[in-house]
Amino acid sequence: MHLLLIEDDLDLGRSLQAAFRQQGFSCEWLRRAQDAPLQLADVAADCVLLDLGLPDGSGFDLLARWRRADAATPVVIITARTALEDRLAGLDGGADDVVLKPFAIPELVSRIHAVVRRSARQAHEAWTLGDLVIEPRGHRARLAGEALQLTAREFQLLIELAREPGAVVAKGRIAQRLAPLDEPIDAATLEMHVSNLRKKIGPERIRTVRGIGYQFVA
Repeated sequence: MHLLLIEDDLDLGRSLQAAFRQQGFSCEWLRRAQDAPLQLADVAADCVLLDLGLPDGSGFDLLARWRRADAATPVVIITARTALEDRLAGLDGGADDVVLKPFAIPELVSRIHAVVRRSARQAHEAWTLGDLVIEPRGHRARLAGEALQLTAREFQLLIELAREPGAVVAKGRIAQRLAPLDEPIDAATLEMHVSNLRKKIGPERIRTVRGIGYQFVA
């Protein structure tokens, strides 16, 4: 696995590179935003580890630029910012996970494996479900040929429900997948996301199974 690390802290960068070598990973380490690739495809990384507080720019800006270019490479934010707003901004901006500093190396490695596995399971081909078309790796969805304007949370919710049409997906599983740092979102917040998604794709496509979860109806 090849990683791209964008982190300005010298001690942390060296420690991570040494740990990744022990895991059999290759790792390119950059310390400034201006050195980051314009396109993630230019470095062919399997996963990007991105610090938010870089000396010459913001990790948020790099992430936004990559996602605007439809880069599907998994991005894990590593940050010392503990505010919930920053974590949510990262996830809503297209990050696949957020890990707070200081962290245990084994946990970070496990999270890298997890996001890469999820990315690999999302096929390059579009999922066609009637007049709804979903492109998992491109983070796009169209309804009757028209692009849907979905937030990052709404798109992830759509992916979780549409992955197996007809299957009932438990609320707990959905809440965990939509949550920052494995902190489950509450029932009211989940229902809000479901309600907003129903308005955009049609209420008939998401069926509530009382006491269990939700079912996508193709």
